[in-house]
Amino acid sequence: MRNASKWVAYCSLAILVALYVVGAVSNGSLRHEVQTLPLWFPIVLGFGQRELAKWSALPCLIFWLVIMIFIWLFLLGWASFVTGHFSPTEIAMTLVIGAACVTGLLKSLRWRTSVNSWAGSGVAILFGILQLLAFRLSLIPYIATR
Repeated sequence: MRNASKWVAYCSLAILVALYVVGAVSNGSLRHEVQTLPLWFPIVLGFGQRELAKWSALPCLIFWLVIMIFIWLFLLGWASFVTGHFSPTEIAMTLVIGAACVTGLLKSLRWRTSVNSWAGSGVAILFGILQLLAFRLSLIPYIATR
């Protein structure tokens, strides 16, 4: 299903661009560039119509959707997993990211690939680790303040 690969690519690209916008308005450009490094793989694989795009995107989409949910819960005053001040632009970008995550997840879950389940699971675990590592690296003071 070639169309699904492009959906995954476009959804990943929307997340990447929205996070770059957040970085631009919050003086944290480098931090957001580091956080989004794993998203480049589903973008490139998706536009290249590779089935591994699904498996590389799934953990990234889940990760960013969870982060957006934490931000929304904080903004609603219901939880404080995340704290801070969010500008109107940043809030708008959380909506873009959330919509892209949900759309990408729905398209991915409907997409049946010929990738072996072990290989797909391995790629998903690898990208889950890469996304967590990229996020952790982005919190290093030198990166977080640039």
